Amino acid sequence: MIPTDPLHQLWHTPLGVHRFAEADAVNAVLVRVFQTMRATEAVANAATEAAALPKAFYASRDDLLQRIRLSEWEQLVRFIIDSVRQTVVLANQAAWPAGKPGFQIAMRGIWFQISSQGSHHDVHTHGNCSWSGVYCLQVDPAEQRNQHPVLGAANGVTRFYGPYFNRLGSAAMDFGNAYLQNAHLDVAPVPGQLVVFPSWLPHQAMPYHGAADRIIVSFNVSVHAAGGSDQLQGYAPV
Repeated sequence: MIPTDPLHQLWHTPLGVHRFAEADAVNAVLVRVFQTMRATEAVANAATEAAALPKAFYASRDDLLQRIRLSEWEQLVRFIIDSVRQTVVLANQAAWPAGKPGFQIAMRGIWFQISSQGSHHDVHTHGNCSWSGVYCLQVDPAEQRNQHPVLGAANGVTRFYGPYFNRLGSAAMDFGNAYLQNAHLDVAPVPGQLVVFPSWLPHQAMPYHGAADRIIVSFNVSVHAAGGSDQLQGYAPV
């Protein structure tokens, strides 16, 4: 059913932004843990001493739930799950059946990335999940990060490309479709900030260069109805 308003703003893209109250204490511990894990793996896999030196970009395996047993890590994971839960409820409030149906969240993978020296992660989406997220543990302060002579304010940001982006290549650009022309969003890295986004949303980590490594945690989750079926069972949103 189409509303009677004269303008219909259709097919929005939900994005959840959350702040971790315990970030200062937890981040400091996990930064040391992740740096140690990277160094240990580099030494174990290196054929020469030079090969063991830290690289500009590092991504761990996505099995950190099974590998880390620390209270600080458990605090962060609880915060992530709670934040996903909030985002999912708000995003689906007009689509789910009435009565606030129960649901469960399955963590499909969680990993960390460390970047420096201008490294980046190219445009991509995430599969085998409905929601993904990026949590920032460490990065240069904004005023320092933004002063980079080449990268400027885009230094180390996460750039999201909206649904309009793939229309720009063949679209005629004029004053009437200005709403199409701002097709990406840059979210600055802030320690303690979590961004939860639909897994289909194209995004990239822009090149980062700074005194401190840019360290983030990323994850994929799927969300399932508590009753065992993910179908809306004939429910038609109005």
